[in-house]
Amino acid sequence: MLFPDRRLVMVCGRSYHCNRSCMLFPLAILSILTSTCLSTTSDTLSQNESISDGKNQTLISANNTFELGFFSPGASSNRYVGIWYHGLGNQTVVWVANRNNPFIDKSGTLMFDGEGDLIVVDSRGSSFIIASVSGAQGLEAILLDSGNLVLRSVNDSRQVLWQSFDYPTNTWLPGMKLGLLGRQNRLLTSWRDDDDPSSGDFSFGGDPNGTAQLFIWQKVSVYWTSGLWDGQIFSLTPELTKEFFSFQFVSSSDGTYYTYSVRNSSILSRFLMDISGRIRQLTWIENDEDWVMFWQQPKFSCDVYNVCGAFGVCNELNLPSCQCAKGFEPASPTDWGNGYTGDGCQRTTSLQCESGGVDDGFLEMANMKFLASPMRFLNAEGAEECKLACLHNCSCTAYAFLEKCYLWDGDLVDLQQFDNDSTGKTETIYLRLAASELESTQSRGGKRKLLIIAIPVSLTVLIFCSILCNLWIRRQRHKGTKILSHNLSLLALGTTEANDLWWSEQRDSQFSVFEFSQIAEATNNFSTENKLGEGGFGPVYKGQIPEGKNIAVKRLAAHSGQGLVEFKNEILLIAKLQHRNLVRLLGCCIQGEEKLLVYEYMANKSLDFFLFDQTRRALLDWGTRFHIIEGIAQGLLYLHKHSRLKIIHRDLKASNILLDDDMNPKISDFGMARIFRANETQANTNRVVGTYGYISPEYAMEGLFSIKSDVFSFGVLLLEILSGTKNARFHQHGNSLNLLSYGWELWKEGRWFELMDQSLGEGCPRNEMVRCIHVALMCVQENAVDRPTMSEVIAMLSSENIALSDPKQPAFYTVSITAEADATGDIDGNCSMNVVTISAQDGR
Repeated sequence: MLFPDRRLVMVCGRSYHCNRSCMLFPLAILSILTSTCLSTTSDTLSQNESISDGKNQTLISANNTFELGFFSPGASSNRYVGIWYHGLGNQTVVWVANRNNPFIDKSGTLMFDGEGDLIVVDSRGSSFIIASVSGAQGLEAILLDSGNLVLRSVNDSRQVLWQSFDYPTNTWLPGMKLGLLGRQNRLLTSWRDDDDPSSGDFSFGGDPNGTAQLFIWQKVSVYWTSGLWDGQIFSLTPELTKEFFSFQFVSSSDGTYYTYSVRNSSILSRFLMDISGRIRQLTWIENDEDWVMFWQQPKFSCDVYNVCGAFGVCNELNLPSCQCAKGFEPASPTDWGNGYTGDGCQRTTSLQCESGGVDDGFLEMANMKFLASPMRFLNAEGAEECKLACLHNCSCTAYAFLEKCYLWDGDLVDLQQFDNDSTGKTETIYLRLAASELESTQSRGGKRKLLIIAIPVSLTVLIFCSILCNLWIRRQRHKGTKILSHNLSLLALGTTEANDLWWSEQRDSQFSVFEFSQIAEATNNFSTENKLGEGGFGPVYKGQIPEGKNIAVKRLAAHSGQGLVEFKNEILLIAKLQHRNLVRLLGCCIQGEEKLLVYEYMANKSLDFFLFDQTRRALLDWGTRFHIIEGIAQGLLYLHKHSRLKIIHRDLKASNILLDDDMNPKISDFGMARIFRANETQANTNRVVGTYGYISPEYAMEGLFSIKSDVFSFGVLLLEILSGTKNARFHQHGNSLNLLSYGWELWKEGRWFELMDQSLGEGCPRNEMVRCIHVALMCVQENAVDRPTMSEVIAMLSSENIALSDPKQPAFYTVSITAEADATGDIDGNCSMNVVTISAQDGR
């Protein structure tokens, strides 16, 4: 259960988990030989006892409510270890230990091994670890009356070392916690079908953003929400809170989670995430000797799945009722045949704020049921302040003012609109749209009247603006260095996409054009003491502007074989991007031959400064590394999906990940980035640029690049973060010529833990580690179509309940990447060191 992806190898003639050394293996054999079968019915399994499948031995809780043992579901012949209600007419399974790793016969034995882990082993030597407690001794496993299987110390029964309630399957029992605890999001996950308890497509649990509501996901897409919990009821499903339930939402330093209890303890009740994607509350009726459904996820009259997808509106009174909100269109039109939008709706026109502007507006949507999407609250004095708060935050997609300000971020699901409001339970919500979309919602008659007035006015304004523009251009020719002077023509030499993006939007008010004298003063005239490092782009200096803010200045070297194109691309592109995991470009300076870029200063330099140094990488504990991994993934997702245009970075690597004071990662150096239009999925180039060891095979060999090229680079970077080893400096291990092939060989042999950086030490969450390796190998698969998207990567990293497919052989499996090839430039032409590779001795 803890390590579903761990592999088996033959050791000393028997199959066993590879994290056991042969020095410890005799202990496992000794444990098997010395363990005794459970002789009497008990609720406890001691460390020297075992339960054999063939002998129908089980554990039964003290009050005879639950039973643990081996079982086969439905018509299946596969064998599983599970917990079910004891003594009921039909076997009702509530937990499965090895749901994705069944045994094929009745030779299985449940026991403790020599290291104190609770395992199942069969006659062929195949084994599966149910619970790992890191070598603890003096243990016992007890099945509690709550249905919770607990591993605890014999000497101190209060010392719980492991419990099945921390790893739910498809059933939510009273007392079980669902939601975020630590870095784990505890979810219910449906069975594949009635005969197969392996992880299905549907999950149920708390909002991973920490808001007080419950979600149902189909794979990684939200398609049902309970509404916010107000302490008494859920706003969209008040009928869920029956009189005999007591729900509790807890938000503390440990996490945010839900739990519940049954007011009458004699009643058997459970919540089930069924195979069809519905969450149901079932109660056992003794007289009928059957489970009776008292509640299930509501089925709206307008939608078999309860929602119309992201930005889809469900209208109760007008059928067919699922339709996209104004300003949106179906993301997958074929899904509309049965009234379900599937992937939901997408904007017909992107928001202006995604390119640095704020020329968006809001569409008034009256008679709406209150949304259940992730929300924030703001103490605003009035509706106008609430509106401005949303307008100046690009992630805010809607707001409402109801005594206080409600703000929604991201996709909006569960939009329900009524033709009239006779109940007084609906509200007015304001949906964010691009200004052009708001104009399109006006009536045609109103537009005609507007045109009659607007045409002569527009002509007058146009003439006036032309005169002003001509005067402005003449003035700029005489302003020298203050505002881009001749650099208008310089910037025009950038890519068409970047050029269009720059000139079609307002300039970011935080982007400044510096005078050369200002930067010279800030860097102490580019003194040696202020120099942070040297790259192919040129030297990098630390500086401080008059406001006291630290900056990092890149100075384009006159001898640089590359840099001019990258310099222009960076100005035209990165100044428009706003995300916490992207480095901020504060401004630039162009004066004569001098070309400089001004960035926010990163005190902890770059990731490679720590990761590839024998001493400093010990500072990167597991929590820090996982935080960095998640941040990089979020930054890439923004570039690929959530920024105004799809952006391919093309040079993702450790030296291009900067770290701030709190070790938050920020992707930097967009000189080689390319913009994709909405209808583009890949592009071709004759000039392949990037860094050897990180470039995807289709890009290196055919010049084809796409978002999957960045995914490949992310996979390589992820393996480097996990191992502390640079792919380009990998020294051959056996038949492995690079880090990718080495990781693949270890994965196939079940020795994944040998890939991990030894400086991480013991005590790290092995389930997170193995999942990261699994995801990394999926990202570096040879065929781009097999690699996941970054949204799928984030979902797989954040939830243990999402089943991962087996990775295929990685790219460059037989290619050796030498240290000398760790350079950036034209792969088919001359190489030069990357513009951002800096050997820094101080922060940047």
